[in-house]
Amino acid sequence: MQRYILRRSAQGLLAIIVISMVVFALARVTGDPTQVLLPDEASEEQILQTQIEWGLDKPLHIQYFVYIKRLTRGDLGNSFKWAGVPASELIAERLPATVQLSAFALLISAAIAFPVGVLVAVKKDTGIDYAGKMVAILGQSAPSFALGLILMWVFAVQLDWFPTSGRGGLSHMVLPGVALGYYNVAALMRLTRSSMLEVLDTEYVKLARIKGVSERRVIWKHCFRNALIVPLTYFGLIGAVLITGSVVTETVFAWPGLGALVIEAILARDFTVVQAVVLLFAFTFILINILVDILYAYIDPRIRYS
Repeated sequence: MQRYILRRSAQGLLAIIVISMVVFALARVTGDPTQVLLPDEASEEQILQTQIEWGLDKPLHIQYFVYIKRLTRGDLGNSFKWAGVPASELIAERLPATVQLSAFALLISAAIAFPVGVLVAVKKDTGIDYAGKMVAILGQSAPSFALGLILMWVFAVQLDWFPTSGRGGLSHMVLPGVALGYYNVAALMRLTRSSMLEVLDTEYVKLARIKGVSERRVIWKHCFRNALIVPLTYFGLIGAVLITGSVVTETVFAWPGLGALVIEAILARDFTVVQAVVLLFAFTFILINILVDILYAYIDPRIRYS
């Protein structure tokens, strides 16, 4: 197990390095940030001075190695747009909002998908099963931003049940949380249903029923736990996907999280903040993948790592 964790960690580190190179290159395709920092009437001398001040006068490969050197010291750099404020401070300020919204969306996904997935598997080929499939199709067909706009129009504008935007209490989280989590409800429900159907047809489940074990105990203790392996993989990824994929939803609902931050940074050509946020997203995604793999062994003792 320890060797497996070390190997996966090394693979994760390599992936982060590759991602940093790609993001570093793509961020600079948008143009020179001095065009945003300085007024249109700025002189060539002012432009050159600003480029020297921010290290933009050096070749790209030199800029990258300087960036990596600072990164190894925990220095994510300073923002162009936000007057030299460290990117780490901007992330620390916005991260709680993104985590809050993502956790709420994850809770919605789990609370709906697991029970409904089990129910439609038990009620296979009935009206309940067909209704569940319809929910899955609709959920996987609707982009989060489109669903968000629909929810906002109906429940915020027309019915005035929830606020349209901003961060606050539970009422502020409902619409963006549902918009962000509904797609994952559909996918997770279908995985749970498929896994449950496989387990329900196994010999040990039939034996438990022959022994007179209650149907409730058979489903939730014998079937659900063993059917949880496949959905758990996706459920673990959902946590990362919700954090990294919240960009559009946060923009639609003016939620002050990392998604809104990275959009503002892209529009301002703020390379430093874009790179810092993307690396954080990549690290989160990779870390959750590794944790899910490790969790397999504790859920199913048959799984062993070499």
